[in-house]
Amino acid sequence: MAAVRIGVVRETAPGERRVAAVPAVVSRLRQLGVEVLVETEAGAGAFLPDSAYVEAGATVTEPDAVYAAEVLLCVQPPDPTRLKAGQVLIGLLNPFGNKEQVAAWVERGVTTVSLDLLPRTLSRAQSMDALTSQANIAGYKAAVLAADTYGSYFPMLMTAAGTAKPAQVLVLGVGVAGLSAIGTVRRLGAVVTGYDIRPETRDEVRSVGARFLELAAVAEGKGEGGYARALTDEERAAQQEALQERIGDFDVVITTAQVPGRRPPQLVTQEALKGMRPGSVVVDLAAGPLGGNVEGSVPDRTIVVADGVTVVGAGNLPAAMAPGASAAYARNVSALVAHLLPEGAPAIDVADEIQAAVVVTHDGAIVNPTVRSALS
Repeated sequence: MAAVRIGVVRETAPGERRVAAVPAVVSRLRQLGVEVLVETEAGAGAFLPDSAYVEAGATVTEPDAVYAAEVLLCVQPPDPTRLKAGQVLIGLLNPFGNKEQVAAWVERGVTTVSLDLLPRTLSRAQSMDALTSQANIAGYKAAVLAADTYGSYFPMLMTAAGTAKPAQVLVLGVGVAGLSAIGTVRRLGAVVTGYDIRPETRDEVRSVGARFLELAAVAEGKGEGGYARALTDEERAAQQEALQERIGDFDVVITTAQVPGRRPPQLVTQEALKGMRPGSVVVDLAAGPLGGNVEGSVPDRTIVVADGVTVVGAGNLPAAMAPGASAAYARNVSALVAHLLPEGAPAIDVADEIQAAVVVTHDGAIVNPTVRSALS
């Protein structure tokens, strides 16, 4: 019986420089008894030459050969017209935001596995947790980007020309990305404050040496799976009003709040931006097709509003750190592949708690109840 082929596709989404497998994980995949095919220049965006994949034991080949593989690895979903019945597609597929693609996967009989559906509460799946690995990178990069964009110093500096006060930075949303941003901002020397609607984050913020922003009369929003729940309209209005009064106290604001499958909560309004000092910076890590945390932010664009505040729509920062992000993501993917191919061939079992969470479509149907409910 011929070995199962795993194909690593070259990403085609604008600005996407990551790759789903790096040479270091090719040997791990081959230990499963599979053949690894890598599309020509798939790793170019992460500065990984084809020769490195060949040395690791992969076959570098043209797209048609890769897309004929039984299992395909990607970062973002490829063109569904290239997929074939019976294939297994693994990646960050964002099924909630890709209704048309989900329908195409069903029609073509493709089994799709989306790592962004993996609950963070499954301890035995931590090595597969791509959202956490990529959010950690995004938070770090957001802090560095904010420091680079801000027109003054982050740390306090005492020089012969006088003393520069440290920047005051507010991080909204204290998940993995938020905590990573807070830690990086502190290492850069700024004074950092964090805020989240989940009550347990108070101790998390303080444990990393930051202040917690207390907002009176704002409801807590603890959700499931380690995420915040969506606020009601009344709760959201109260939160925006309270934040609007405080945002102007800060030189830099980094927003990271997202709710899976839903429009990100709007935390920084146009009125709040008007209340900030000229030269202030806002980095919106949640900016994307569904919107962002900052009113008027545009994904992958930097704009300066009329009052002199710079708004950075930083929706895909891991792609800006493609070598490091690809290495982390590839380890997550290889761990999931090992789980799905225990005997060297795909073994789809939606009764398994991991597969029940991440398998979206199988045998011509949407088998994930959360996705099916959201898209119905």
